[in-house]
Amino acid sequence: MTSDQGLPEPRSGAEPDPIERDSLARDAALLRHARRRLAAWSGGMTLVILLALGTAFYTVVQSQLESASLARLEARVAQVIPEGPTDLDDMPPLELVMGGVSSGTFAYLIASDGHVFGPPSGGVAGLPDDASVVAALDQGRDVRQLELDDVPVRVLSLPLSGSVLSPSRGRVPISAIQVVEDRAAEQGTLDLILEVLLIGGIVAVLVASVAGALYSRRALVPIRESLAAQRRALRRQRDFAADASHELRTPLTIIAASVEDLRLHADQPVGRVGNALGDIEMEVAHITSLVDDLLLLARSESGALDLAFEPVELGDVAAEAAAAMAGPAAQRGVTVAIEPEPVMISGDRVRLRQLVTILIDNSVRHSPAGAIVTVRVRSEDAEAELVVEDQGAGISQQDLPHVFDRFWRGRGQQRDGAGLGLAIAESIVSRHGGRIVASNRPEGGARFSARLPRLAQAPSGPSVLPDHGNRPDTGAVRQP
Repeated sequence: MTSDQGLPEPRSGAEPDPIERDSLARDAALLRHARRRLAAWSGGMTLVILLALGTAFYTVVQSQLESASLARLEARVAQVIPEGPTDLDDMPPLELVMGGVSSGTFAYLIASDGHVFGPPSGGVAGLPDDASVVAALDQGRDVRQLELDDVPVRVLSLPLSGSVLSPSRGRVPISAIQVVEDRAAEQGTLDLILEVLLIGGIVAVLVASVAGALYSRRALVPIRESLAAQRRALRRQRDFAADASHELRTPLTIIAASVEDLRLHADQPVGRVGNALGDIEMEVAHITSLVDDLLLLARSESGALDLAFEPVELGDVAAEAAAAMAGPAAQRGVTVAIEPEPVMISGDRVRLRQLVTILIDNSVRHSPAGAIVTVRVRSEDAEAELVVEDQGAGISQQDLPHVFDRFWRGRGQQRDGAGLGLAIAESIVSRHGGRIVASNRPEGGARFSARLPRLAQAPSGPSVLPDHGNRPDTGAVRQP
């Protein structure tokens, strides 16, 4: 849909084109992939840490339980053989020291002839363990863990030299002692720890994965915003190219028609051809002005446009611009009134005068005959305020959101100018460290207000115009 002048309607609510839809889909897929990877990394790193900590904890507990068990076994050996494993002469009667199976820790004495003296209440099938006895006799000590009838036990075997007095057999030479401890409680503790670690680890990994997904969503916000900004920039570039092409098409068409008219009447004096040369001259001037404005905006965005900052009295600059615009305004029957207040700022005098000229010209173009355009300069705290007001029809609410958009002109307005003036004005204000807004006067008409830092807070030294893509979206619509 286009306006009466054939210009595009605002694109702020336009549906994405196929290229932009493809870009949106690619960006969404990229962000989903990044979120999944971050969540997987979060869960994976948590799993690795839990595995390391769990393994270390399990190993330490297992080692401590094993050490405690061996201490109990050695304590039982000390009970059986008070003077040590090489001296059996003072050993108490076997019936008093062997202990029963029900105690959880019991001992066996192995005679040199292979006879076994076990607990008084009877032994356990599979004990004593012959392999452990052989290993102890060969190595001097043997500790091993066995499982007998689904009951885990720990076996400590030590060699002995000497003899003991048995009521039934008399004095019997002994070659080894084997002490056994039921370790079912120990194994139950280890199994419980392992179960807690596994369940807790699974829960922790799930929580870490969910937290990673939530965190990744927040962490990817800057990337998502950057991608959105890139899409907006690409869209602005496409819109800018389309608008510039549209704006150049009309004068080029007029020039082409004028040249064709001249060619058709090549045998006649130029003075009899009509207004062809005048039309060409006018449209060339139009194109030149348009190209100059486009180059100014392009240089401002690329940072190639330097500003020569110096102390400037803003009231004087506004008065000069108002005086220059008095003649063109008078031709339209409009009066320019200036109310300057001395305010010093630091800025580029040429660009500041261009700013005031653009705002006055914009207001004059949209003021009826007999109206007054008022220019005020005053000091507001640490800022200097430049205000330009007119008595025209004002700015429609529908057009206000598109303030300072390039090539934008309000609906139903005459084709007057390329629609770049206020974009340039906003760019100048931004690079001077200020801001510009547009609104409607309660009594009718439009108001443009530019606030600039006073000299104490103004920048100094060479600078460049701002990145136009970062300007605030505040509004006016009527542009020269």
